[in-house]
Amino acid sequence: MQRYGQLIRLKPACIAEYERLHAAVWPDVLATIQACNIRNYSIFRYDTLLFAYFEYVGENFAADMEKMAADPVTQRWWSLCKPLQEPLPERDPGEWWLTMKEVFHCQ
Repeated sequence: MQRYGQLIRLKPACIAEYERLHAAVWPDVLATIQACNIRNYSIFRYDTLLFAYFEYVGENFAADMEKMAADPVTQRWWSLCKPLQEPLPERDPGEWWLTMKEVFHCQ
């Protein structure tokens, strides 16, 4: 299992819409997240900053993310969410959310 932490910003005028969408995530989107080996997925907000945490339990993260990106329902979901977000300039090429380096973990 691999833990991931990611960051992105919300456009200030879009906070309420983003939270409204995430209060009722579509069941097919949730099913795709599970099918792509993502577990224990949470998104936290501080002002306009979003922090996502999830655990990946699969064997090939890149392939599972490609599978998720190819899902038509997930693509529709992203078409609603992405316009509300502002990616951080420090993210790696090809990333939408900036993936953070884990520096500490205690069980």
